[in-house]
Amino acid sequence: MKNIEIPYKEERGFRYRLFEILPGALSWTILAMPFILSFVNSGVAAFVIIAYLLMWFVKAVGLNVRSLQGFRMLQQQQKLDWAAMLQELEAGEVADPQAKRPKWHYENLLRLQVKAARVKPSEITHALIIAAYNEGRDVLEPTVQSILKSHFDMKKVILVFAYEGRDGAQSEEAVLALAKEYGVKFKHVITSKHPLTPREVRGKGPNITYAGRQLKRYLEEKTKLDPLNVVVTTLDSDNRPHPHYLNALTYLYAMTPEPQYVSYQPIPVFTNNIWDAPAPSRVIATGNTFWNVVLAIRPHMIRNFASHAQSMQTIIDTDFWSVRTVVEDGHQFWRTYFRYDGRHEVYPLYLPIYQDAVISSTYWKTLRAQFVQLRRWAYGASDIAYVAEKGFFSPNKVDRWDLLAKFGRLLEGHVSWATSPMILAFAGFIPILINPDDIAANQLPFIVSRIQTLAMLGLFVTVYLSLRLLPPRPKRYKPHRTLFMLLQYILFPITTIIYNGLSGLNSQTRLMFGRYMDVFDVTDKVVKK
Repeated sequence: MKNIEIPYKEERGFRYRLFEILPGALSWTILAMPFILSFVNSGVAAFVIIAYLLMWFVKAVGLNVRSLQGFRMLQQQQKLDWAAMLQELEAGEVADPQAKRPKWHYENLLRLQVKAARVKPSEITHALIIAAYNEGRDVLEPTVQSILKSHFDMKKVILVFAYEGRDGAQSEEAVLALAKEYGVKFKHVITSKHPLTPREVRGKGPNITYAGRQLKRYLEEKTKLDPLNVVVTTLDSDNRPHPHYLNALTYLYAMTPEPQYVSYQPIPVFTNNIWDAPAPSRVIATGNTFWNVVLAIRPHMIRNFASHAQSMQTIIDTDFWSVRTVVEDGHQFWRTYFRYDGRHEVYPLYLPIYQDAVISSTYWKTLRAQFVQLRRWAYGASDIAYVAEKGFFSPNKVDRWDLLAKFGRLLEGHVSWATSPMILAFAGFIPILINPDDIAANQLPFIVSRIQTLAMLGLFVTVYLSLRLLPPRPKRYKPHRTLFMLLQYILFPITTIIYNGLSGLNSQTRLMFGRYMDVFDVTDKVVKK
């Protein structure tokens, strides 16, 4: 099998290091440009800054439109009778002509009359891998219960608890108790205790890889299941699938002509504990939710994130997940992409996987934990060097135009992550600080403020949709708590700069200087009762 692994630190040559330095170098250069241009020519600086702000204004309008489209799609798909549609898919005909079905469902039935599905819905088995570290029963049990509430036959579900045996991890007692209590409700339950292993990062990737290998042995020794008929979903300990998730995933998988070349991505929605989280965490969680909703409307932009699904055959072909990176989810997209020479897509699944907003034991620990989480996500910039090395300098059959487009989006996305919040907030005021007597420099803050005001009007879309997505208010909170859910958006500019911008810049700067992130900073899971 071709080598799709990330090279170890000592294996990274001069060329690989250049691409690790690239995103940070670009980000710091872009942040310095308003100062440099202001010293050279204030008029040019003003023109460039206005053009940049107008570009982002257009982007903001597009994001608002797509968030509305995505929310509408999310609402529609949650109302569908997926179980009945699966039965009709299995039979190849409409069971109830009077039932209301989406147009694409009838088109799928017609397709099946021309060409049979590669895998029938009845032949599909699901394996759900729940990764745990220090989480106790109060976090893990609601996840298991949410799976059991699925409108799906649990005797076609294999539950895999992947828990750590390293660094004093604390989940073993809860995992073993839950496996014993709930095991009879599933086809099978596997408990996998991942040992501390040399040359692995301390993170989720090695944990679920160790569990995935145990799942493979079980399938080979105890069943006659074709790995292509087994769909594996990875879940964090706090991830709670929508009741229709398994049916919808089964439907989409069965309708995929070559499912080994596809990843399936539900929409992460960070609302499990949204009423309990402090205001900064709520704002960030809401922003993360809507970014994932927007991505679902732009399939060419989607990458594996958090909870995602692939066939067991695909996971075997990619030698499971990477054990050398702390961002194994997004990196799995690139492993699969290069393993199959570019024959890999991500299909959006317009159903939520409900997740926790960040809450730690104290307010200040929560603020720190939130930054650490975003910094880990931003470390996905490490994939830039990997993609360049495997795509441009290693033998492969990947389409060059497709590779260039994906590499460009990857690089631009991470550079924008680190730079756009600070450029949008402060760049318009830099020329006047350097050239206080220049006419263009004096006019620029007024123009910038008008553009920023217009752009902020789009925040009303986010506020409206966030209120629609809110779960019911817990009885322990009084009605005025809802008012705080509105007022929290005053913090939006602050959280965007401090958390989004600085987390991206932090991760890219670490890469520039070779300070690699080799420990998965597990986000605290504190349950308020």
